[in-house]
Amino acid sequence: MTNISKASISKSSQPLAENKLSVTMHTVDEGSAGQRIDNFLAKILKGVPKSHIYRILRSGEVRVNSKRIDASYKLLMDDVVRVPPIRMTEKVANAELKPGQAPRFEKNIVFEDDAMLVIDKPAGFAVHGGSGISRGVIEQLRLERPKAKFLELVHRLDRETSGILMLAKKRAALVQLHDAIRNNQTDKRYLMLVHGDWTEKKKRVNLPLHKYVLPSGERRVAVQEDGQESETVFYLRKNFGEFSLLEAQLITGRTHQLRVQLAHLGFPITGDDKYGDFVVNKAMQKRGLKRMFLHSAETTLKHPVSGEKLKLIAPLPVELERFLKQLEADKHAKAI
Repeated sequence: MTNISKASISKSSQPLAENKLSVTMHTVDEGSAGQRIDNFLAKILKGVPKSHIYRILRSGEVRVNSKRIDASYKLLMDDVVRVPPIRMTEKVANAELKPGQAPRFEKNIVFEDDAMLVIDKPAGFAVHGGSGISRGVIEQLRLERPKAKFLELVHRLDRETSGILMLAKKRAALVQLHDAIRNNQTDKRYLMLVHGDWTEKKKRVNLPLHKYVLPSGERRVAVQEDGQESETVFYLRKNFGEFSLLEAQLITGRTHQLRVQLAHLGFPITGDDKYGDFVVNKAMQKRGLKRMFLHSAETTLKHPVSGEKLKLIAPLPVELERFLKQLEADKHAKAI
């Protein structure tokens, strides 16, 4: 059941200068203590691309207590952060919701209270800006909620993956949710359509995954002996012959885990442009599937504050339901 309340409003840190052209100093308060410096800057420099934030961190223009730090530095209570002048285009500097403009993700809210916000993320939206994307889901939500003191991603979804995305509205909630994920106290279920005739009703997969970066800077993952352990339990939901609809229960949550595991097994996710079958994807586009068929359908966990059991559900998007019906119709036509 959806529980929607107003975003919590609390005193924020010292505001940036309006013209963004002077050095500003920020004293870290309780709401920001423990946060990574790159995420802190993304919060206070609303509208500034992540690529620029990392650039000023690398250059040493951002200082904490007069010392250089890197992007992974975690802020401490009463740290003093020096932020250099930020030159932005008028379009970015004035980024805000215009009068009468509807919030982008308001209709996608699955659950919200004072501690957390859960949305059904549409495919095609990156969870954060960077790599040519000026504004991701987190930046957009902060823009829509300018008085919210704290709003952070609990986890990530790939840009072309839709479904349950959790955000914390309090640092204590973020810590609790991270602990729950780390200690395998959440039950995350995904739905995906793979290319191939999958016959096993239940299959547990455990593979070592290694992350690497292409010369272009793009992140990739491969099965490699010295990689991190990744574990998933797959269930067969429906077999269409050439394709199979699977449900996946995540035991670990590695980058691109489902996509790489399934590709390695010879059952690439339909529409996956990184690890999938290019020829099959092209053919499926002509049949109407314009995205990757991967959806975060359900997450069950305890509320980070009350301990109440939450079951967060994101229905399969219309375009994916439509494609399954087309596959079913094709299957019946071949049987006649």
